[in-house]
Amino acid sequence: MILKPQFTLLFLFILSLGFSQEVEVKRLKINNKLDHFAARVVKDKVFFSSNLVTRSGRAILDKYAQNLYAIYEAPLREDGEIKDAKLVKKKDVGMSNMSVSTYSKDGKYMYYTANHTEKGENKLKDMNTFNLLIQRAEYVEGKGWTNITILPFCDPDYNFAHPALSPDGATLYFIADIKGTKGKSDLYKVSVSDHKTYGEVTKLGEHINSPRTETFPFVSADNKLYFSSDRRGGKGGIDIYEYDLNATNIIKEPVSLDEPINSRGDDFSFFLNDDLTSGFISSRRSRGEGGDDLYYFTGF
Repeated sequence: MILKPQFTLLFLFILSLGFSQEVEVKRLKINNKLDHFAARVVKDKVFFSSNLVTRSGRAILDKYAQNLYAIYEAPLREDGEIKDAKLVKKKDVGMSNMSVSTYSKDGKYMYYTANHTEKGENKLKDMNTFNLLIQRAEYVEGKGWTNITILPFCDPDYNFAHPALSPDGATLYFIADIKGTKGKSDLYKVSVSDHKTYGEVTKLGEHINSPRTETFPFVSADNKLYFSSDRRGGKGGIDIYEYDLNATNIIKEPVSLDEPINSRGDDFSFFLNDDLTSGFISSRRSRGEGGDDLYYFTGF
């Protein structure tokens, strides 16, 4: 049968629709009244942040009635579900609070958010607090996570948090509220050399940072920057945005991801697997379990 040109185009269009894939977002069974967020896949494991808890499962608070967080790990499953999670322990002595981590491709180095052990200035609250910092830990077989180092640029009078390594491990993205920050927190980056030395801290462009709050950066295998922001024009309180770091147009604006990745609630901490089709997000959307919940998505 010979198809006329107009019918050929229609046939191809219908065929393409038949093979199109829609994004599906699934709330994970691990969610409960506690917070679960910032999932990251490293080889055959998934790491995520959640509350430090007592033996009875109750959240542990510090003396200021603030939640203490920890990093947990679990075997990676094809369906995205997180089971048999166990606490990640660090061998060096320090404050127990740790969350929002990133890892080198070989799983040997971990960067995570923690707190200074001495109080510094808090510009937003006009008081002294234990500000956030970024630490680097090394995994040593038989010892676990050890050789913990505070990154040298982490001034105790400012907050540094939410580290995210680039795919090649040569750049570390993070948020901070240092002098010159446009909103409550902006996105910054620093060069990384062999996970031992670091370059000069550089703020990302004004077309990426906004007068509001930028958080939770992540760089995918195809060099796209994903982050969360409460800037104007979003779909909810906090939205996930995408920016192509390969873009030649330097004034290109970040794009808010479509539903169901973003919702009318708070959506943050985007992670995309190397297959560029599946991953994890954290959200406080409707029908959740009450806190920060983890979701697994496919068909991206």
